[in-house]
Amino acid sequence: MPLLHLSLPPHHLLAGRCRQLIPPTAMHPPSRLSVRAAAAVHEACALPFPPGRASHHRELAAAVASVERACRLCVDVKASLLSDDRDRRRVVEKDDQTHVTIADFGVQALISFELQQQFPSIPLVAEEDSAFLRSPDADAAIVDSISSFVTRNGPPLTHDDVLRAIDRGGREAVSFDSNPATYWILDPIDGTKGFLRGNDTLYVVGLALVVDGKLAVGVMGCPNWTNAATEGNKEDESTAACSGDGILMVSHIGCGTWSRPLSPGTGQFPTPMDAWKRCFVDPCSVVHMARFCIVDSHTWDMMPLSAHFSSTMDESEPRDENTILLQNSCGGSLSKYLMVACGRMSVFILLARAAKLLKTWDHAVGVICVEEAGGQTCDWSGKPLDFAADRTGRRIIYPTGGVLSTNGALHDKLVEMVSANYK
Repeated sequence: MPLLHLSLPPHHLLAGRCRQLIPPTAMHPPSRLSVRAAAAVHEACALPFPPGRASHHRELAAAVASVERACRLCVDVKASLLSDDRDRRRVVEKDDQTHVTIADFGVQALISFELQQQFPSIPLVAEEDSAFLRSPDADAAIVDSISSFVTRNGPPLTHDDVLRAIDRGGREAVSFDSNPATYWILDPIDGTKGFLRGNDTLYVVGLALVVDGKLAVGVMGCPNWTNAATEGNKEDESTAACSGDGILMVSHIGCGTWSRPLSPGTGQFPTPMDAWKRCFVDPCSVVHMARFCIVDSHTWDMMPLSAHFSSTMDESEPRDENTILLQNSCGGSLSKYLMVACGRMSVFILLARAAKLLKTWDHAVGVICVEEAGGQTCDWSGKPLDFAADRTGRRIIYPTGGVLSTNGALHDKLVEMVSANYK
């Protein structure tokens, strides 16, 4: 089995003028423990394509290892939330009425710390910061819980380590300019509301690498993906690539999108090469035969396509050329991209509303996974999503109308229909 090589040249990816406001060496000086851990990761985490084909092979391998550990952290926290009322009370409502849990903070701390140890020159753009955890109103036991879950699934971090690692991805950590740049984009948990429900609603840990302004690498981990998620498309080989209890999806520019089951525990490494399966979007080329998904907060009549088609959520219900099949109960945006990338859904459509800015971490990794699986993503006018639209923060995107992610075969037709009916 081919293994990763550490004899790579020093990292020189940081392009453009990007100013890190929190000096990386002041946060987490590399330790012998972290170096040994990095070496172990690279020896154990085989990818489905060799280093010679993938210029960011080392970065992707590190991302895979961190996301997989972060998924195990999520599973541990979710079990704790369901069994311990004290942990359930450690769910915070943010200013935008969304929720954050000790899992969100723990995932960001774990991944931030590990990436900084291996790639200290690459900044991180992520959803959370430690402002609440440092506030007088915060329960002191929350940071202790976060540290405990991180240590159980990754490196042993002190409370200060946890707070600094979280803040490395916060809005105050780095300032960009208008030039192309290199940086990580992390959504610690996309679909926190579903995570909190205690059922099988999908949630995703999503990590992408932007290099010189272009999406280059993506990793999505979905711990509660099961075979049931692929019912209705059992003969599609691309969907079979996503079956199993938990899924890890990876993408590298020019190398395609691949998936394998999540490893049940740290003792399961190394992953056999034949566990990886290539992912492809579905081949549907007839609009009314396609499978559409939207986010839970949207209804079909909010979509421009409702001028042409009614919708049903019952797959067994007979449909004519004026009715499409819709699914809107499978978690956050990244789970929709995941479904399009592995062929379970044909189209993901999202309305951009003025009251809710669209964040880069809700889309970046999904876009590269869909596109490397053969699909296309754009805004409602047909233009590619601009992940550098927020020139200093790289935290917000401003698509015209909304986002349209398709299997490619339907793309031009749907762009034409959406743009004609969008006002």
